Amino acid sequence: MTFELEKKQGLIAGNGQLPVQLAKNAQENGFDVIAVSLSSDNRNELKKYCTKIYDYAPGEVLKIKNTLLEEGIKQLTFIGKVSKSLVVKRPRFDSLALEFLKQAKRLNDDAIMLFLVEELAKIGITVLDQTIFIKNLMVPRGVLGSIKPDEALISDVEYGYKIAKEMGQLDIGQSVVIKDRMIMAIEAIEGTDKCIKRGCKLGKKDAVIVKVSKPNQDKRFDIPAFGLNTLKTMKKYKAKLIAVEANETILVDAKKTIEYADKNKIIVMAV
Repeated sequence: MTFELEKKQGLIAGNGQLPVQLAKNAQENGFDVIAVSLSSDNRNELKKYCTKIYDYAPGEVLKIKNTLLEEGIKQLTFIGKVSKSLVVKRPRFDSLALEFLKQAKRLNDDAIMLFLVEELAKIGITVLDQTIFIKNLMVPRGVLGSIKPDEALISDVEYGYKIAKEMGQLDIGQSVVIKDRMIMAIEAIEGTDKCIKRGCKLGKKDAVIVKVSKPNQDKRFDIPAFGLNTLKTMKKYKAKLIAVEANETILVDAKKTIEYADKNKIIVMAV
């Protein structure tokens, strides 16, 4: 890292436990966290670790920019899923957001996030690598639980990894579901868990899930992550194995996740 971290850190928080974990780690290391909360699902937990929290919809770009300016934020992190359903539920698009929507040639995740990064740069705010405050959550290479994959499952993982990387190159999604070297589902707008549901319904039991980073992953946003909720979806739809990319994927609450995997005979590995 070639720059110094500011004592006051901004956080744009989406869904899930990742924003909470980041805020907790930052606070424990002496940073003051000012959060813009885009989702209610983790707001109460965030309050424990943030100096201030502002509640805005994803489309309220001008309000977000003005708040960050007023707070004197120079560095911030985007983290947590901002699902398309969240945008639909809170469609408060201000003039800046509407202008972007008119001009955008593509509305994929990367295009939207790069627009926000550029807008923040105009007012002197740097968007940080998501992993700076949560490097302890990155998954090491190997089988993470006690159950080992057989050769047929490894073959599915190898095939799925190649396909998932191709999909990532096109910025479509980061996950695929495979059964007997046949692709059952490719993640699109719906997200990983719904992709698993769709693929497992076609593949029946013992499907394999592969989740990777994009070939040109911008670590300021959208680093792949998984945790207990993903495994609960796998159990419900009888999936057998999840493989993620080693040192490029965030595992939320590793201890509980691996215990759950072993108890339910689900294989978890990083390749």
